[in-house]
Amino acid sequence: MHPHELDEAAQPAQPGHRTPAPGFAPPPEPRSERSSWVIAIAIAATGLAVLLAVITGAVGQSSAQQQAAPTIIFAPTPVPGAPEADANLVRAARTAAIVARPTAAQQRAQGAVLTARSQAQIARTWMEGFYPIYETAQRTFGVNWLLLASIHMQETAFSTAPGTYHGLNFAGCCGGPMQFNVTNGPVSTWDLVSDSYLDARRPARYDHMTTVHPSIYDDFDAIMAAAHLLSADGAGYALGSGAWDAAYDYYGHDATGVVYADQVLARAISWSQHGFCIECAPSAPLVQAVQDAYGAPVLNALTAAESAAARAHRPAARAAGRKA
Repeated sequence: MHPHELDEAAQPAQPGHRTPAPGFAPPPEPRSERSSWVIAIAIAATGLAVLLAVITGAVGQSSAQQQAAPTIIFAPTPVPGAPEADANLVRAARTAAIVARPTAAQQRAQGAVLTARSQAQIARTWMEGFYPIYETAQRTFGVNWLLLASIHMQETAFSTAPGTYHGLNFAGCCGGPMQFNVTNGPVSTWDLVSDSYLDARRPARYDHMTTVHPSIYDDFDAIMAAAHLLSADGAGYALGSGAWDAAYDYYGHDATGVVYADQVLARAISWSQHGFCIECAPSAPLVQAVQDAYGAPVLNALTAAESAAARAHRPAARAAGRKA
């Protein structure tokens, strides 16, 4: 990330509907929960320090002097007691994609729908229902709530996309606020983490509580399960390489998955710098910086593997042609 990119990243995000959530703190619990206030203060201090460091670095160096991109990371203070990821879940999570890979046309259509939804006014009261869930998931599984919220936005525009709470997606595999795959069994991705809601107390009230649990359509069940899976894939409080890898695993291992992870992480970093904003998109230089740091090496490896497979296929195809 060059200095001019840092300057742009440090500017206020585009105007939009900002929620009442604190810019750097997780959604607060009641005042009686002292630990949540300690966490909020620690996260706020860390986020401010990161932002000041970014701005200072941008002012103090020219693009010619900047040889390597700085680490783009937001690291809130860890919460003691977060459980270690189960080794079996880690292995399973790395081989089970959450979302079936759509075609390029399906991806463009889905992106257009979610972009339109994100630009529409989402009710403030609707978003407030998710904050206690994000906070509980962060505290339970040690995953930055901004990463969770960014994936929630990427998948269903904060549960406002049509069909979020019924049926399955266009690929006939996945459903609910976090788009869990329920068909890649016999042990589906959802089966792996569906009982994650048992690890913490369910909020007394929140959006779209179902009567039967676990349910991919219940916001608490789905977000807790997503946090568990992201934790198993290496995500933590830092918005860095571990978060990118977990987002990439969440979607699936292909070129579209790289773009997905770039966008998810850039949005979370932008929120950490400028405050949580429903309609504010990360700047193009920030997305590019994330891609340069994390996405490009993976994309290059995918391209090289495809090229190698194509080269290996050509002699076999020619041999088959001669025998015909």
